[in-house]
Amino acid sequence: MKEKFTIGISDCAKYANYEKWFLEDPRVDVVRLGYTFKNAAMIKNCAGLVLSGGQDVHPRFYNKPEFLAYSKPGDIDEQRDEFEMKLLEYAHSRKMPMLGICRGLQIANVFYGGTLVPDIPSFSDADHSKFEEGMDRYHPVKVEAGSTLYGIVRTHEGEINSAHHQGAQKIGEGLTPNSFSPEDGYVEGMENTNRRDRFVLLVQWHPERMANQQSPFASGIRNAFCEAVRLSQQMNGDV
Repeated sequence: MKEKFTIGISDCAKYANYEKWFLEDPRVDVVRLGYTFKNAAMIKNCAGLVLSGGQDVHPRFYNKPEFLAYSKPGDIDEQRDEFEMKLLEYAHSRKMPMLGICRGLQIANVFYGGTLVPDIPSFSDADHSKFEEGMDRYHPVKVEAGSTLYGIVRTHEGEINSAHHQGAQKIGEGLTPNSFSPEDGYVEGMENTNRRDRFVLLVQWHPERMANQQSPFASGIRNAFCEAVRLSQQMNGDV
């Protein structure tokens, strides 16, 4: 029987997409972590943490309350922010493998002391949001040589989907960019600077719903994270 491990996934409106994506790996069990379930303690039963997409991070968490005007009404959930900060604190303290997707990159960057561009179109000519009809935008990405991400995708360039209006500005402590949009220079991914210390991979795109799931920028991300979780559990014993 293949070794089983449990991954905690933060709750969001499209949680089912993440759950289905990870359960394609027969070794994986998942736990849905959300403040509405009052189940933060369940992170103790997990060997890895996935921070999902969704609402904007409230700018007070990165000391820019004046940026609140760039978020749409109803697109802020401070309870979720606070809940996920607690998950991040626990995962960081235990050197738990972490994967952040879209908003997940943003909340993790803020947790580590970074800041965000509150609305990319308001601060530049770039646009990384969905098309008006609701379809993901697709654009090229450049990957930094020698990065963890490069070790996963094995290419310096590729194509990713895009559905966000916020992005990383100041990079959080202990993180380093691993990929950029060549069209405008925005950070598309980050990772832990000290790769021997822990596995932290943060991507601005949505690998769980990319049209081409055979792309290393899609299933390759999931597979690498799952392997990191498996190895971490093996090293630390059962959770």
